[in-house]
Amino acid sequence: MAYNKNDITKALETITAPGEGKSLIESGAVKNIVTFDKEIIVDVTIANPSLQAKKKIEVEIMKAIHQEIDVKADVKVNVTSDTKNEPFKPEKPKVPGIQNIIAIASGKGGVGKSTITSNMAVSLQKMGFKVGILDADVYGPSTHLMFDVANARPLSIEIDGRSKMQPIESYGVKILSLGFFTDANQAVIWRGAMASKALNQMIFDAHWGDLDFLLIDLPPGTGDIHLSIVQSVPVTGAVIVSTPQNIALADAKKGVAMFKQENINVPVLGIVENMSYFTPAELPNNKYYIFGKDGAKNLAEDIGTAFLGEVPLVQSIREAGDVGHPVALQDNTPLENAFAEITKNTLSQLVKRNTDLPPTEIVRITTMSGCSTK
Repeated sequence: MAYNKNDITKALETITAPGEGKSLIESGAVKNIVTFDKEIIVDVTIANPSLQAKKKIEVEIMKAIHQEIDVKADVKVNVTSDTKNEPFKPEKPKVPGIQNIIAIASGKGGVGKSTITSNMAVSLQKMGFKVGILDADVYGPSTHLMFDVANARPLSIEIDGRSKMQPIESYGVKILSLGFFTDANQAVIWRGAMASKALNQMIFDAHWGDLDFLLIDLPPGTGDIHLSIVQSVPVTGAVIVSTPQNIALADAKKGVAMFKQENINVPVLGIVENMSYFTPAELPNNKYYIFGKDGAKNLAEDIGTAFLGEVPLVQSIREAGDVGHPVALQDNTPLENAFAEITKNTLSQLVKRNTDLPPTEIVRITTMSGCSTK
């Protein structure tokens, strides 16, 4: 007895076509389904001609049919690409409702990138914008801690007949982090491909709703996660975080260079300097430049990008993050004003970027070492 085609079609509705934001059925990618006794043949045409995309679709179709129809079914998948003999141009994936995607990056760990991200998100929300944070630091997620939602778990909701993750909301900011799905006491030991898949699920399988800004808190350095992000979504612009010390600035310069690579070409909105100086409570008029003075400001000038502002080294910033209450939530304080100023400067650069430059395209590259290949 042959399998029911309607059942097979329903199983394939759970699979998203690469870079299209729609299921294989919705996008019309499934061209034919043939059944013979215990054999199922599925013909699929996708826009992405890469072998990786074809293999991914083949595996997902076989998995869906074995799980939903019959684990013993003999499944054959024929995947072709509809390129019309033209050079491959990745279709800009649709993240419904998200207007601007801002990557917050640093070349070096420990410079306070997540702290800057969290407080910028709060500042944007207080200005009336709809904001989300994707914590892409898969090996050291911290956003769920900084927003006091460490014990929360995203729920599954049905949107247009499809199951989606509902981001956790705290202080008016929507959040998704790998920290919601992992044991706090266990290390995440994943290869790059596994981490990239988890990130794609948090981007495309989540119901973010309407957002003015999605801030992506990237891990330190320049690696697989950064490559996965710029290959998955059109990043509007990047903000680089550094401390004033020379070793951090050297790494920050590499972070800027990564985004400015010809094959990546994500506009750098500017540089934020964290831990700029220390002022003791008993000496409020004194500033001690523990890590150096004006390092990030000078770097911004040297590489021709904006200096977005500085944040002093203050104990209460660390304490506020530790208890899950970002310091920017406090009204009319010097620290709240500092983060508001950084956020306003970032918005100014973003307006300029959106006025002067075309929308960012996702990129198709295979390496991120000294040079990349198209």
